[in-house]
Amino acid sequence: MRPGWSWDLMMNNPFEVYFSLGSNMGDRMAALRNAVKAMEERFSLPPAGVSSVIETEPVGFDSGDNFLNAAVRFDFPDAGQDPFLHALSILHTCKEIEATMGSVHYPEYDAAGERVYRSRIIDIDILLYDMVKMVSGELEIPHPRMFQREFVLKPLGEILSERMKGEYSSFLTQKKSIFADSRK
Repeated sequence: MRPGWSWDLMMNNPFEVYFSLGSNMGDRMAALRNAVKAMEERFSLPPAGVSSVIETEPVGFDSGDNFLNAAVRFDFPDAGQDPFLHALSILHTCKEIEATMGSVHYPEYDAAGERVYRSRIIDIDILLYDMVKMVSGELEIPHPRMFQREFVLKPLGEILSERMKGEYSSFLTQKKSIFADSRK
């Protein structure tokens, strides 16, 4: 638990869960819309926030197909669930949605042990699960590479709640200037 945060405080507020969506195959915009709709149906919740969509070049691999990226937030009501088990359940639901949409991918690694990335119909990543930090073999929150990826941070910055902005605003502001400087 983060300093200044108590379990009681989290129990009285919904859990804000932020996701990154990306697609670079087929009808990319339809894939993003369908993913949000499927999440809404599976979570039985409307999204609390959806960012604008940005187009970006692939990161970590070569492809002639650019990505469309967005971020979405769902506010899960507190049902007294264990945050770790709830986050894993959400992850499994996202992987099922990806598979249903035809995007089945398992982490691949090259001979040097580096992650290999490929084009995909849809990719859904959990970025933040409220103020909770967790690491397991399946899931790391905050997402371990989100702070290195403008295609994640820009949409995320549009939909962060005021409470979450307080936690991440200085980092997002710093990254914005780094990204701006890298384009000069």
